[in-house]
Amino acid sequence: MLSASSLYAAIDLGSNSFHMLVVREVAGNIQTIARIKRKVRLAAGLDSNSHLSDEAMERGWQCLRLFSEQLQDIPAEQIRVVATATLRLAENAETFLQTAQQILGCPVNVISGEDEARLIYQGVAHTTGGSDKRLVVDIGGGSTELVTGSGSQTTSLFSLPMGCVTWLERYFGDRHLGKENFEQAEQAAHAMIRPIAAQLREQGWQVCVGASGTVQALQEIMMAQGMDERITLGKLQQLKQRAIQCGKLEELEIEGLTLERALVFPSGLSILIAIFTELNINSMTLAGGALREGLVYGMLHLPIDRDIRSRTLQNIQRRFTIDADQAERVRHLAESFARQVNQSWKLDERCRDLLDSACLMHEIGLSVDFKQAPHHAAYLIRHLDLPGFTPSQKKLLATLLQNQGNSIDLAVLSQQNAVPPRTAERLCRLLRLAIIFASRRRDDTLPAVRLQADDDDLSLTLPAGWLEAHPLRAELLEQECRWQSYVHWSLTVS
Repeated sequence: MLSASSLYAAIDLGSNSFHMLVVREVAGNIQTIARIKRKVRLAAGLDSNSHLSDEAMERGWQCLRLFSEQLQDIPAEQIRVVATATLRLAENAETFLQTAQQILGCPVNVISGEDEARLIYQGVAHTTGGSDKRLVVDIGGGSTELVTGSGSQTTSLFSLPMGCVTWLERYFGDRHLGKENFEQAEQAAHAMIRPIAAQLREQGWQVCVGASGTVQALQEIMMAQGMDERITLGKLQQLKQRAIQCGKLEELEIEGLTLERALVFPSGLSILIAIFTELNINSMTLAGGALREGLVYGMLHLPIDRDIRSRTLQNIQRRFTIDADQAERVRHLAESFARQVNQSWKLDERCRDLLDSACLMHEIGLSVDFKQAPHHAAYLIRHLDLPGFTPSQKKLLATLLQNQGNSIDLAVLSQQNAVPPRTAERLCRLLRLAIIFASRRRDDTLPAVRLQADDDDLSLTLPAGWLEAHPLRAELLEQECRWQSYVHWSLTVS
């Protein structure tokens, strides 16, 4: 039976949406129990005198009544409720807060922009893979947070009074998506960012991650349109031109953009374009968590691992009783193969890391059933919470595991968008070969394989007499040559 004392809740009263996250701690990780989000658009209720309208407050209270039922069985000391930009600004915020606290039965803390930025960074650090030296961008409804950090420590943090709801009201209030609307919105954002840009650039970063609804919407659009997951200025400019072609907010149609996100998407897009331009950002990916995760991990006092993905992979192996020694055997072989073909195939560190991860989880499907194990593996990876991996990376891993043996499905390899389809095909080939050579599940039977790549032609060279001494694996390699030939991949064994 689930004890209420093991539950923790974090509530974020944002300017655009109210969010609630309920989790429980499981072996040093958090397991999500409930996640509720409602569009309240509190910032839209602020007038020119920073007075919050009765209608906006009622929308907020109505949402909190929904949240309150979920909170009733959770100890008060394991609940954190924070309010951000709009309630920092509202002259009559106290009126809203008094009723909100009565509804929830616990205090609501209006946090400063600096505290909000710090909590967002902590949420990202606990849930997002990649380099420890990062720039975090969060475009909220009423404020935008920009934070640099290394590991668990922030090195600079800023909260700017601009957001997708306030910019919507200010620059797209006529509901037109004209070039002039975007220019005004971008110039205003540039003016906000310019005074702090030099300090942010001075700190530097190796990866840039976005933790906002705008970035989430961009990921959904790119996945729907078959683009890779990296957000670039070029892609943002293309989407801006598409919005301008639509002409009006009510007529905005972009494949992958939901109706729920469409209203504030152009305003968020204009802010993000200004951030990219002002800070010379090359690319951005979606963060795994943000403010609410920062609140939860803060309550649990869990340390931030240097490598979030390693922790996730170890937990998956333990939870699904994966043979860790065999997984490492396959990983070692795949890594060796990737190194040998890298001069021709140019697999970067990100790709090799994802190949390692696929190897370490490739037998997860056996926890369901041997029959159809690759399909079980793909299903599990698609639907498991994997901190440190983006949604696109999860889809790639699932695709690789679905194709780890027998027939090859080129369609699913091309449908993922973490890497180009050709790269996904190459990772798939290396994984399949590593699994075949490690099939004896013993270190002392692994041959010294020489793998060469000439464009997409692969050739395997084995020690003299090895094939005769290992007839089962020789047969598996012969079958693999056929499977790969069916999808026009050339593989020769000598």
